[in-house]
Amino acid sequence: MTIPGRSTARRKPPHVLANAPFRKLWTAMSVCSLGDWLNLLALTALAGNLTAGWGYQAQSMAIGGVFVAKMLPAVVLGPLAGVFADRFDRRLTMFFCDLLRFALVLSIPLVGNYQWIIVATFLVECVNLFWVPAKDATVPNLVPRERLEEANQLNLLVTYGTAPVAALLFAVLSLADDVLGRLVPFLAQRETYLALFVNALAYLISAVIIFSLKDIPRTVTPDGAGTPSVLRQIVEGWRFVGGDRLIRGLIIGMLGAFAGGGAVVGVAKLYVGELGGGDAAYGVVFGSVFVGMASGMFFGLRLLRELSRRRLFGLSIIVAGLLLVAIALVHNLVIVVLLTVLLGACAGIAWIIGYTMIGLEVDDNLRGRTFSFLQSLARVTLLLVVAVAPTLAGLFGRSEIVVGSDPVYTFDGSNLVLLVGGLLAAVVGIVALRQMDDRRGVSIVADLIAAVRGRGYAPETAEQAHGMFIAFEGGEGSGKTTQSRLLAIWLRDQGFDVVQTREPGSTKVGMRLRAILLDAVHQGLSARSEALMYAADRAEHVEKIILPALQRGSMVVCDRYVDSSLAYQGAGRELEPEDVVTINRWATGGLVPDLTVLIDVPPSVGLTRLGGAADRIESEPQEFHERVRREFRSLAAAEPDRYLVVDGTLPQNQVSMIIHDRVREILPDPVPRETEDVTGTMPAIRD
Repeated sequence: MTIPGRSTARRKPPHVLANAPFRKLWTAMSVCSLGDWLNLLALTALAGNLTAGWGYQAQSMAIGGVFVAKMLPAVVLGPLAGVFADRFDRRLTMFFCDLLRFALVLSIPLVGNYQWIIVATFLVECVNLFWVPAKDATVPNLVPRERLEEANQLNLLVTYGTAPVAALLFAVLSLADDVLGRLVPFLAQRETYLALFVNALAYLISAVIIFSLKDIPRTVTPDGAGTPSVLRQIVEGWRFVGGDRLIRGLIIGMLGAFAGGGAVVGVAKLYVGELGGGDAAYGVVFGSVFVGMASGMFFGLRLLRELSRRRLFGLSIIVAGLLLVAIALVHNLVIVVLLTVLLGACAGIAWIIGYTMIGLEVDDNLRGRTFSFLQSLARVTLLLVVAVAPTLAGLFGRSEIVVGSDPVYTFDGSNLVLLVGGLLAAVVGIVALRQMDDRRGVSIVADLIAAVRGRGYAPETAEQAHGMFIAFEGGEGSGKTTQSRLLAIWLRDQGFDVVQTREPGSTKVGMRLRAILLDAVHQGLSARSEALMYAADRAEHVEKIILPALQRGSMVVCDRYVDSSLAYQGAGRELEPEDVVTINRWATGGLVPDLTVLIDVPPSVGLTRLGGAADRIESEPQEFHERVRREFRSLAAAEPDRYLVVDGTLPQNQVSMIIHDRVREILPDPVPRETEDVTGTMPAIRD
């Protein structure tokens, strides 16, 4: 037997990882992602270690060469790899790619010279290009269409979420290298070799998992169209985004953040070395970027939920640029790690906002090409930055500020790259903010302070409300509708312009929503849907009726307002009060009545006053209405200055006189008591 007002319980669908074939593939992806990040850390560290005696400039360029070798295949071979994934068996493609990566990575410590690092790195990245599209093309064949978004979210989680894990593992393995070097002669003076062995083992484990995955369909597209070249994607992309101010600002900002992050990655090994840290410290700094990114994505938006997303996007990039400048100038490793976490948080906020807004603002038929354009341009940007940054650092070399005969400050090429990158990121953030700002004329500082305090900033304007807003609240059968109409009549008699209204249903949209909300046929309407529909009615009501009336100086008397949602949906439906407050604050723009009159009647009395067929709310059990009454009373107790609580069991004319006395106190032109024409008893109007 179903309970009125509640939907029948449904069995929760199984998690996408309950799908055994996808779980195997996801496990292989996790291991490979961990190996990829570990590979990046180990190879850049090894390149720096092998060339440590070549001089600062040569060491900088050697590390830059590793990044070029890792990025170049994506630009050259990307289209070919996409075609390959569509034409050949994907399971075998991934299996043999993993075996090749295992062999190539294992060969790096065995050969042990810088030239082979560059060659092997280039080859590993070539192999990666064939593994990734085969994996991406396989996922839709392993999960149902309705679970594809969930599967892609998990893929994104392991792609970036394994970076800090790899950084921590690299730091631990670097420390272990020092210990094992005393026991195993081969590892002595060969830092990062242990990390490369673990990296190779990760690819071998992935190969074993992929080989055991028998559920990948062999059917492939006979004439795979392949992926357009990177340059072609960029040229076509500009046609889509060039004419849209918002999208252009998003693209500029995200590429600026990407370039700033690339500058950090490109010179991190050099900079940490100059600060006196070894490979373990390099791993900590590298991991700090991604720990910060994760923190920014999950907590940044929650802390500043009241701030405009467009403004937050630009501000996060500006702050990231300033933090990068601070990192460039500070010569303390602990402080650099803390600043790097904050830098990552700002980058995470910008990245998640940018991706979300592109998904929302771009039409569906252009969205895929826009994302493709962004990813391709980001790839080229990163290639240029990580290649140029170490080279620029090497060309600049090192200089010292000397006071007397003692050097007091060292400024080298890595400092210069970080400083220039930070200034450029700040400029890009300013440009993005100017392109996208949706609150021009509103102080950014005031907006930000209000957001930190957890509320939206409402500037005073010439069109600020000048009238008076009085709301009536109460349970079913309380008499609030009657009293609101009597008050409207009394105010008109005193010469005021009065707008009498109600919720829900005072607008054209509201009438349709009222029919759904109160119709007893819709017993299965969910609590959240109900709360959102009331908020939608209220947003339309405030914008179309209440605010215009207040702005022209009218008295607005409203039958029900926000407090009804807090009582009925918050307490009655047992939703989270903060959620109900948030959606209604947003719907009304923070508009609060000057006075709220609560007609308090016990449900046992009020429900007996109803006549005719009960609507959907009235037909709820008495326990529901008791919770509603308790919440109304709690709200009134919390704000006694705004509330007038009246005993609704008193005679109607006595209730009216109490209300008139209180309203008289707040009227702009007080009404003398002797001029009052006490309203006679009128037929009760059903609430």
